[in-house]
Amino acid sequence: MITTTHYLVLSLILFTLGVVGLMVRRNFITVLMCIELMLNAANLNFIAFSRQLGDLTGQVFAVFVITIAAAEAAIGLGIIVALVRLKQTTDLDRVNVMEG
Repeated sequence: MITTTHYLVLSLILFTLGVVGLMVRRNFITVLMCIELMLNAANLNFIAFSRQLGDLTGQVFAVFVITIAAAEAAIGLGIIVALVRLKQTTDLDRVNVMEG
């Protein structure tokens, strides 16, 4: 039987992978994917506790986080397009200032 502890351990693993990827990788696209991974770990926590408590509040928060993540992805894609047009790269080490 799968308990809340299993969900929390999985969420911890996902969040840790996101943080490590955020610290190690320097590609802007990979950084955005790591942030998404961290947000999904938080969603898993919300839903696990919502299931344990028998309350829908955690699921409502998860929907809000998914909405914010979608907006973040759209804005991130716009920034990536601007970076590629301006600097011809998505490497964060080579792009330290966005000049117009």
